[in-house]
This record gives sequence, C-alpha cells and structure tokens, in this order.
Amino acid sequence: MAKIDDLTINEARQIAAMFSGETPRIAASASPWEIGKNYLIRTVTMIDTGELVSVGEQELVLEKASWIADTGRFSGALQSCNFSEVEPFPEGRLIVGRGSVIDAIQIPKLPRSQK
Repeated sequence: MAKIDDLTINEARQIAAMFSGETPRIAASASPWEIGKNYLIRTVTMIDTGELVSVGEQELVLEKASWIADTGRFSGALQSCNFSEVEPFPEGRLIVGRGSVIDAIQIPKLPRSQK
C-alpha cells in the first residue's frame, strides 16, 4: 500500500478532486498532443491539417493550416499526404475547438497548395 508521503503532486490533485467534485486535470506531460508536429484533425464538420503551435483547455491552435475538402482514399492519403481537394487557409493561426475533435493523427508533411 502506498504511503501518502510517496504520492506525486498529480496523484494528490486527483485525490483532492475526487472529494471536491472537480474534474481532475491531466498532467501536461500526459497530454497526447505534441507541439511543433503536423496533424490531420477530423472534427464533426470538416478535416483540417496544420502544425500544432498551442494547446489550450478548449482549443487547438494550428499554423500552415488547410481545410481538406476530400481526402481521397483515406489510408493512403494519410501516408502520402496527397489529398484529392485542399483549400489552404491564409497565413496565420487557425483555432479549432477541442470539443469538435473526433480524432487526430500526426502526418509527415502539410499540404499547402490548393487542389
């Protein structure tokens, strides 16, 4: 049995949250998101790609972003990053609400040419 003196700060926060009615926070190191990596993110209404530059409580922020109107064959497109229809966003940041995310995957390169 673990002793209270051996608990990590994150474990202590989780225990405290159990008794306070709060939702426990996930430690930053436990986040699956990697800043600086390229992602394809499927949301409830569209597919976006971009370089992840920030992760907030309610949003993901992408740069060099594009809307993927049509992926073509999905599995092959994820590997080659050759999508059937691509609409790049203007330079700047794209903010995606985390509540709309269905799934996300890192991709090797970003499509930036309109197609």
